Amino acid sequence: MRNLQKGFTLIELMIVVAIIGILAAIAIPQYQDYITRAKWQDNIARVQSWKTAVAECLQNNGGVPSECDTSAEVSSATGAAFPGVGGNLSAIAYGLVGGNLTISLAGTPSVSNCSVDVSAQVSPTSVTWGYTNSGCTKSKTGVGT
Repeated sequence: MRNLQKGFTLIELMIVVAIIGILAAIAIPQYQDYITRAKWQDNIARVQSWKTAVAECLQNNGGVPSECDTSAEVSSATGAAFPGVGGNLSAIAYGLVGGNLTISLAGTPSVSNCSVDVSAQVSPTSVTWGYTNSGCTKSKTGVGT
């Protein structure tokens, strides 16, 4: 009479546990980066209406950046409210930096204390927005280089 094996051997169980451990060691850091990028996308979405207001202000003032270089000028020209801090943002600043209109976003520790600058390149016919990171890479913020 033959004895049939029931269950798994110890080595088979150890191999499965090792594979799960390796997968978890790779997946957890990737998941943390994914969560941080999602929070940064929320931060960037917070300033979308302000970007539109800046473009409208520029259009109303003939594309002259110095006419729209403070939040008060943009607000009075368009009626838009400057976005406030909260959530994952510790500070938001707006102004003319190096010849470009720039919205500076500073993140909280929950988003790795990264900073993102959203800068407008103004031409006579368009406004193009670019993103640069400070203190982090694109893998953390999802934007920039």
